[in-house]
Amino acid sequence: MNTHEIRKKYLEFFASKGHKVLPSASLLPENDPTTLFTGSGMQPMVPYLLGQPHPEGTRIADSQKCFRSQDIEEVGDNRHTTFFEMLGNWSLGDYTKHQQIPWMFEFLTEVLGLNERKLYITCFRGMPYYNIPPDEDSASIWKNMFHARGIEADFQYDAAERGIKDKRRIFFYDETKNWWSRAGVPSNMPEGEPGGPDSEMFWDFGAELKLHEASEYKDKPCHVNCDCGRFMEIGNNVFMEYVKTEEGFAPLRQKNVDFGGGLERIAAAYNNNPDVFMIDLFADMRAHLEKVSGKIYGADPKNTRAFRVILDHLRAAVFLMNDGALPSNKDQGYFTRRLIRRAVRFGNELGIQDNFCEAVAEEVISTYHDVYPALLKNKIVVLAELIKEETKFRKTLEQGLKQFQILTKNNKPLTSEDAFLLYQSFGFPKEVMRDLSKEHNLTFDENGFEEEDKKHQDMSRAGSEQKFKGGLADTSEMSVKYHTATHLLHATLRKVLGEHVEQKGSNITPERLRFDFSHPAKMTDEQKKQVEDMINAVIANDLPVNFKIMPASEAKALGAMGLFEDKYAQMGDNIKVYSIGDDARGYYSREICGGPHVEHTSTLGHFKIIKEEAVSAGVRRIKAVLE
Repeated sequence: MNTHEIRKKYLEFFASKGHKVLPSASLLPENDPTTLFTGSGMQPMVPYLLGQPHPEGTRIADSQKCFRSQDIEEVGDNRHTTFFEMLGNWSLGDYTKHQQIPWMFEFLTEVLGLNERKLYITCFRGMPYYNIPPDEDSASIWKNMFHARGIEADFQYDAAERGIKDKRRIFFYDETKNWWSRAGVPSNMPEGEPGGPDSEMFWDFGAELKLHEASEYKDKPCHVNCDCGRFMEIGNNVFMEYVKTEEGFAPLRQKNVDFGGGLERIAAAYNNNPDVFMIDLFADMRAHLEKVSGKIYGADPKNTRAFRVILDHLRAAVFLMNDGALPSNKDQGYFTRRLIRRAVRFGNELGIQDNFCEAVAEEVISTYHDVYPALLKNKIVVLAELIKEETKFRKTLEQGLKQFQILTKNNKPLTSEDAFLLYQSFGFPKEVMRDLSKEHNLTFDENGFEEEDKKHQDMSRAGSEQKFKGGLADTSEMSVKYHTATHLLHATLRKVLGEHVEQKGSNITPERLRFDFSHPAKMTDEQKKQVEDMINAVIANDLPVNFKIMPASEAKALGAMGLFEDKYAQMGDNIKVYSIGDDARGYYSREICGGPHVEHTSTLGHFKIIKEEAVSAGVRRIKAVLE
């Protein structure tokens, strides 16, 4: 079966186990000031893992689009991608590991037909200093599953030190490997953050992937969490049972199960090929790159790395733009721009002289549009942005090369300050400077460059912390007011500017709201004044704010705002719709949202727009305050 069929089989399997299958949330989180992107399948589920009732019940499954900007530099090996789909299923205080582990074993070995002898398992070793015991329950369940298939599966506690020994198949690791929270290890978790021990599943691609005699891993113990290439994690069962407190950890009000499995990695295991870029999802993109470059994927390591960077980066850029992150110098758009520029630069390494990003993006859209129909809807905008970015950066790349020649005239080594200036001002990648320096027999101060980069990041981070202060899932009184005000703003913009206006993102702190929306032109002073007056009139009318859970079809019939074709086409029923107004005075706004909101508009105060500006082509931004 192909990768689309694997996704379909997974969702069907968990639907048969009583799970409600939901469509993917956006890559751009709504009203979460702590992060720019949806980087994990559980991220949209945090309120429900903490105890808020989910409109669809206690058993949920999906395939969530994810983007991890921190992995950009990792792309180039056979398994890292910035964009990926995370297959997920959740028990929100319902079933436990005693159901989850057998279901995953059944799905992998019976539904997909994977060879159970190539599966290896890891479990949590425990944290005595937090009074959290080893997860021997999970290990025993796995052992029994293997035993039923005639496979010995003893435990081992020190695989990292001694390597895989005898017939042991279940390995215990500490919190750096087998504990999961969004913040990583327990010591990094903020108070109020949920987490718990996990049990991970690894696929064994074969001992021959210990690599050749020159490998740096040749004389090191081989274990499932080493980096020699033999093993790949394909799924992670998180038993999210704890919440971080001032004293340490306390049990959550409900014990949850949170499974996440990389779709692309599961497909690689299904193919028994450790190169995720060889799965069918990349086939048409890969073939086009081979055609325009005249080079063959896999024939040369340097070229293969370039192929992988282009394949990953352009796929990720297409999906980011599809969800509203058009290239820019700010926030999410900065990463879209960086991905496109890196793809162009690696295309240059493959000898591609003409624009190629548009054609590769068309292959991405062709591959995925049946699963994500919005790709067709947004195709014209996505391709136009790619053409513009590639054309502009080709000139930038040319300028960067010229600047490099000037800065290294007379065999002068490139200083760390000059190197970072090239990177910051021209987008000239560090690895290009390193390679050019080597070709010209010049030293390149990589440590100095990293220090310059760190200084810049520290300054940016300080600014970001001030910009986004408010913390995880901020539900302070002012944040709730601002969140409600975005509903009024969204509805009013559609009344003043036209129904083409759609929300493209928002960010809320206790000090202000920021709202991005589709509109082709700068708003006039008259339009901004009209928006303010209309919103303040609604506030003065003291309209009630209520929600109702209803089928998507009913919400659409009522005119509730929401991307029905994309987000709700597969949901069927039970979505939460917030309404501002009543039967007597009419309804000013109806919008699909998870909350929280005020109960009456009169509590909001006076609404004032403080800035209206461009974000990217066709997207505007309003910043406003409540006085």
